[in-house]
Amino acid sequence: MTKPADKTLKRSLNQLETLAMAFGAMVGWGWVALAGGWVGAAGIGGSVSAFIVGGVMMIVIGLTYAELASAMPLVGGEHVYSHRALGAGWAFVCTWSIALAYISVSAFEAVALPTVLAQLIPAINAHKLWSVAGYDVYLNWVLVGIAASVAVTWVNIMGIKTAAKMQLLVTLILLLAGALLLTGASLNPQTNPMPALFKNDLSGFLWVLSVVPFLFVGFDVIPQMAEEINLPQRKIGLLIIVAVLMAIAWYSLICLAVGLALPASQLATVELAPAAAASSVWGTPLAGQGILLAGIAGIFTSWNAFLVGGSRAIYVMAKAGQLPAALGWLHPKYNTPANAILLIGALCCLAPFFGRTMLVWLVDAGSFSVVIAYGLVALSFLVLRAREPDMPRPYRVYGGRLIVTLCHRSGLPVPARWQRCISLAL
Repeated sequence: MTKPADKTLKRSLNQLETLAMAFGAMVGWGWVALAGGWVGAAGIGGSVSAFIVGGVMMIVIGLTYAELASAMPLVGGEHVYSHRALGAGWAFVCTWSIALAYISVSAFEAVALPTVLAQLIPAINAHKLWSVAGYDVYLNWVLVGIAASVAVTWVNIMGIKTAAKMQLLVTLILLLAGALLLTGASLNPQTNPMPALFKNDLSGFLWVLSVVPFLFVGFDVIPQMAEEINLPQRKIGLLIIVAVLMAIAWYSLICLAVGLALPASQLATVELAPAAAASSVWGTPLAGQGILLAGIAGIFTSWNAFLVGGSRAIYVMAKAGQLPAALGWLHPKYNTPANAILLIGALCCLAPFFGRTMLVWLVDAGSFSVVIAYGLVALSFLVLRAREPDMPRPYRVYGGRLIVTLCHRSGLPVPARWQRCISLAL
């Protein structure tokens, strides 16, 4: 097998930095924009239950990653596993699938940031350029997106440690804002009328459950940068599961706080429920603005993490000869895949010119491609369990047969040469 990547990246990330990367990837702006809809549709109990059930489903997928990442702590995660188990062709499909998801989200963040800032600073929507799919594009809006793209790209070029330190700082802002909201809601819950525990029977729960998997995409940045994590191999696998548990707790507590703070009538009318909830329970609009700033911090945490993950996916494909060799170049000073980072950064700079609607379509396509990547990782887990049972697995999943049975539902055709491996593993 062609080796997908040379061991030239530096192991420098510690435990907190690794967790911040994964958790920050999963917690972006969505909780600010959508939490009111979740609680309004399913109630506090329904929305929290949906995140717990959906989170457990993601843990099932994460367990396959945890075993493979600890066994093969190399840059490029999915590419390494699928290449070893399924061959170069399927590795190309798997890695491109996850890379498309990372790149689409990174590009969308360059649009999300000026969109959110425009709510705080309306002057950003000035000097209209054109409309794309019914969405007006403004010059100031575009310039904000480009400036942020350049900044995030430069931080990533300067080194994984620099990117991780920024991630840790911004994630701390997120956590403090969440604590502010939850504390206020706990001390000053609205009681007239009492908040609904469950709403709309099963339909509300199922609606929230349907969006959970896409909100949890991001734990897989840990396998992408595994070669840069300076921890025991078993702990790399364990941190994947810890990151998912943290995301379950975050989304559940946000739903709880919003449900306690706002009556159902207000949930249906406010656009950004967590910000309105914070303003309500603390009695000042400054608290709501703090939540908005935390949401902006969330944009940067997901943007930064997905730029790291996407650049590593492109880098490993270049090292495997599946993309131009120039994309596998490491910066001589910062030891980062600079050309791969610049490629994604350039796409981020172009994204604001196309407006929000078109980028939503791209993110939808990226969300679907994640399913393909997860399915191929599950299949790789299955094949390697059967073909290489003695491969050292520092983090070994107990009940691996059940895990594979539960998560291998991608609908992809299974070539005949893998059937024996599948039957042996099951």
